[in-house]
Amino acid sequence: MKKASLNSEEHHFFRTVYNAAFANPFSELREKLDIKIAGLFPSASRRESIDQCIKEIDRRIKELEVQGRADINAYHGKDKDIITIVFLFDIFHKFRDDFDQLIKDQVLAQDSSIPVPFAQEAMQMLHTKGFSKKSISHYFALSYQLRRAFYFISNSLVGSSPCMKKLKKHLWYNVFTYNIELYNKFLWNKMEDFSTLLLGETGTGKGTAAKAIGRSGYIPFDEKRHCFTQSFTRAFSSLNLSQYPETLLESELFGHTKGAFTGAVDDYQGVFDRCSQHGAILLDEIGEIPNHVQIKLLRVLQERSFSPVGTHATARFNGRVIAATNRPKKDIIDGKVFRDDFYYRLCSDIIEVPPLSKRIRELPSELDDLLDFTIQRMTGTRSEKLSKRVKRIIDQQLGKNYQWPGNVRELEQCVRSVLLRRDYKGKQNNKEKAVSLEEQLLQGVSDLDISVGSLVSGYCKLLYDKLGTYEKVANQTGLDRRTIKKHIINFKKD
Repeated sequence: MKKASLNSEEHHFFRTVYNAAFANPFSELREKLDIKIAGLFPSASRRESIDQCIKEIDRRIKELEVQGRADINAYHGKDKDIITIVFLFDIFHKFRDDFDQLIKDQVLAQDSSIPVPFAQEAMQMLHTKGFSKKSISHYFALSYQLRRAFYFISNSLVGSSPCMKKLKKHLWYNVFTYNIELYNKFLWNKMEDFSTLLLGETGTGKGTAAKAIGRSGYIPFDEKRHCFTQSFTRAFSSLNLSQYPETLLESELFGHTKGAFTGAVDDYQGVFDRCSQHGAILLDEIGEIPNHVQIKLLRVLQERSFSPVGTHATARFNGRVIAATNRPKKDIIDGKVFRDDFYYRLCSDIIEVPPLSKRIRELPSELDDLLDFTIQRMTGTRSEKLSKRVKRIIDQQLGKNYQWPGNVRELEQCVRSVLLRRDYKGKQNNKEKAVSLEEQLLQGVSDLDISVGSLVSGYCKLLYDKLGTYEKVANQTGLDRRTIKKHIINFKKD
């Protein structure tokens, strides 16, 4: 085959595409790279930049095809590395809508893996570009995994506040690591060794975040059956550990043999036996389990083996463990929740799911987005009119500073109550326990998520409430009276 190379301009363009392919899709870097590839201004919308980016890449690749340079085997060295990823990136995006439809159809079909109607066409494109038969099957499966991860993280976790953007970015890294190239070379079939602990208040959506991870694992493609070897709906299972008495907990986790204890009339498969080898288990409320169960779970994490109750025979666990708790992070780090050995083996990654009050504080419109999403999920139809009606009741009865102690779960209950009887009072004592301005400022500094303007305005308001005049605040802060007045007026507007 005649050797080919990229000229300087092509190398620069395709190198940018290469970098975009490996960038976290929920990161600002990816947004900037898409805009750069598309040749648009930074003010362009996200969808516009992505669509134009894909069109420009397609145009450039067609030029290579016309020149007979659209085969990865025609290149060598770094040019080959770059053009390989560019072709994969291009073909992946050509079928992104097909992958999305496949995901929706698979959700409806549940546990039976369905045929993939576009598989042959996509694999033929990869073959035309010079990919080997073995790599074609792998890259097709990887493409499906990438699209599932994006689909579930993007669609099931609503919100664009800074803390939610951070969460989505973290979840993506949890599935693919910080470097997809590293993941593809070494870890795509070894992620079961990386366990995860999700932290957050009750009702924040830890289960939703866990499900997004658990349904985004790598699943091989079966070319003979023209479908993936397993439905991703079978890849995730969960167990709330707090709902079982200590006498039954081990049986639910590890299973038991017939006669192992009174009432064990048959062999029983525990959650680790039932878990898919391509899947993950969520162990919810893990902060409540006793010490001796932690020891047995440590064996699962460390040795990937366990024994059902009533036998010394061992079974192997091939899935991934995700755990969740609403216990404070400080208590966990201080050793008040887990044994040290269990903590270090469980927490390959710790992900914090933010409370709803923080999300709304960072971006007030997040409440509107969540109401739209919740109402659409309940009614099956998007209704701006209905969302505004619910929001009006919330503003009237709860006020704009309601803290939502039950988080997203409470918001869902609020929507149901408003739709049923146009009424929701929330926790009546919540207004009495509303977070003080001082606590808000301290929390903002602690979380590193408060702007300088908000901090100064809040501090001026705090002093004004205490001292009573602009002059006294000016003397205390060293700022002039007009600046003080401006800060306090702006704070009241906010």
